[in-house]
Amino acid sequence: MQINLRDYQWEIVQPALEGKNIIIWLPTGGGKTRAVVYVTKHHLDTRRGQGKVAVLVNKVPLVNQHYENEFKPYLTPNYNVVPISGDTELKEQFANVVQKSDVIICTAQILQNALKSTEEDRHIELTDFSLLIIDECHHTHKDGVYNKIMVQYIEQKHQRMANLPQVLGLTASLGTDGANTFDKAVDHILQICANMDAQMIKSSIEFKQQLTDTVPHPIKRYDLTEERRQSPFGDKIKMIMARIHSYLNDSSIKRNFGTQIYEQAVVELEKTGAIESNRAKRVCALHLRKYNDSLLINNTVQMIDAFHYLEEFYVSEKEMKTVLDQTDRFLFKLYSDNKDQLLLLALNKDYENPKLNMLENILLERCAVPNFQGIIFTKTRQSTHALFGWIKNNERLKVTDIKAKSLTGAGTSSQTKHMTQQEQLAAIKEFRHGVVNLLIATSVVEEGLDIKGCNTIICYGLITNEIAMMQARGRARAENSIYSVVAEKGGREVQREFVNEFREALMKRAIEDVQNMAQRDYQIKIRELQIEGIISRKVRDQKQNSVRMENLPEDVRLYCRDCNEAVCHASDLRIIEGMHHVNVNPNFRLYYKVFGKVNIPRKFEDWEPGGTVACSTCGQIWGMQMIYKSVAIPNLKIKNFIVELPNERKPFKKWKNVPCQIQEFNYTEFCQANILDN
Repeated sequence: MQINLRDYQWEIVQPALEGKNIIIWLPTGGGKTRAVVYVTKHHLDTRRGQGKVAVLVNKVPLVNQHYENEFKPYLTPNYNVVPISGDTELKEQFANVVQKSDVIICTAQILQNALKSTEEDRHIELTDFSLLIIDECHHTHKDGVYNKIMVQYIEQKHQRMANLPQVLGLTASLGTDGANTFDKAVDHILQICANMDAQMIKSSIEFKQQLTDTVPHPIKRYDLTEERRQSPFGDKIKMIMARIHSYLNDSSIKRNFGTQIYEQAVVELEKTGAIESNRAKRVCALHLRKYNDSLLINNTVQMIDAFHYLEEFYVSEKEMKTVLDQTDRFLFKLYSDNKDQLLLLALNKDYENPKLNMLENILLERCAVPNFQGIIFTKTRQSTHALFGWIKNNERLKVTDIKAKSLTGAGTSSQTKHMTQQEQLAAIKEFRHGVVNLLIATSVVEEGLDIKGCNTIICYGLITNEIAMMQARGRARAENSIYSVVAEKGGREVQREFVNEFREALMKRAIEDVQNMAQRDYQIKIRELQIEGIISRKVRDQKQNSVRMENLPEDVRLYCRDCNEAVCHASDLRIIEGMHHVNVNPNFRLYYKVFGKVNIPRKFEDWEPGGTVACSTCGQIWGMQMIYKSVAIPNLKIKNFIVELPNERKPFKKWKNVPCQIQEFNYTEFCQANILDN
């Protein structure tokens, strides 16, 4: 099939056709991917069997979309194009597939795993490719997986390694990294260019008017509601929270219940309680956070959703707790005493969330538009499922032609059911073919999803950055589209949206400034930033290595975060695949119990998840069983423990920050020890 490009697309690909590393900056809907398919075909044609292309994406649904809609139609049968994502068996044969294919479309993490692998039949090098295409390349920043790949690229480049691939980045929104000044925005753009080793940012100048005429521009509107006049349900929750603070005799936290600021304060309170072995403080903080979450849900969706959230938490807590102390009994009784009244208040429609009424009116208005197809973006999986339930049960919406479906991420969550990658792809396919005409989604489809018929985007109670705003807006591809912001007048969502608009304009000015830099000045600056990055990473790695050597593993002890029982030493731990921390001491089984089955929507070659691992004394979850080559081993999450070092006690969020060196797991040694032990 012949690839026909518009004039502005020809304009932007010219440097790439010459073999230069560039960033293509085009608005969503401008045809970046089609232009890159042309570059890929030209690259392979001119290399005559010696070219190999990797197309990297940051989300699984984009693997299939790029393959089916763009690369496969235009490159096959002349070239072998293979899509690989986390739920395909080809992932385990990645290195072999690379050798036999011309174009590999995959998530960046799959490539990164292969680059890091020490096994000969799984390892690949960047030099195995002649062209590296990075979709949504604004994510090539900080500790993102794109940047980890490009860090290796840049270090090899500065070591003068030959045959590194050409790099081509695609983006609609480079962002500002939260900058509020022009100079800082320019610094951010230059840093992305350095990370991508880009010789330039290429956008349309000569054919800018054609681009403007081609790309759809949805009408943006603010659909704002008045503040809820009364909230008896919310007031009751706040009364309960005040009682908990009185129980603790705590006045250190300002009582701004139902805010992110308060959530941060109770997170610190829980952390302090864990460090001090003050279980009352720690457990009360956990419950306060749940009540605060309930207030946030109450401000987003229905009161009954907020009630169900609390009810599910307390049911789960009662099932988990094997021993109750005074604080547990107080908290359970406090909820039990108020539960019936909370339910009655939640069912009183006179005090329902006014944003829901606004959303109902928008949907009624838009579903009357011919070929209605829309996406509601909301913050959490929980609000996604709650809105789906509300739409399904809404009497006024039942008589419309709305066919809704929820779409969330594929990762695991303790609060809401995840979607598998196959379920995600199925939902997107149904939306693309009109079987479903309304998606209620989290940010999983903010970037890259190409549905030409989509004409309605609703951001519902959402606080985002300028990149997310531009990406969400860009999902509206059809004519006469709208981009609606549903929020409370004067609320944080509206304020943030105004800030995002300011930063979008700031980003455009910063990109133009970088584009207009003298080439020599630009090259000098990029080289300086790359060298600074190499040096700072070396310093950081040396510091981390020295931190790991600060303590002997046998001098580091782990305590259950809830009941404060000492359960093991770091010397009992081993590392599998560079990330999984398992306890190999056979005596450790005295301290934990196993229940249920952990579901992870991915397949792993050497292991599979078993049950949940929890403290046998208090029920605190510690991690899960890892069935590694048919052997069950407890795999622990450090956030569920307090670590006692020779001079202090503290919690850690990540294992890599624990200041001691933990040995690698030896499967043969472990099996022999357990046979002898049994």
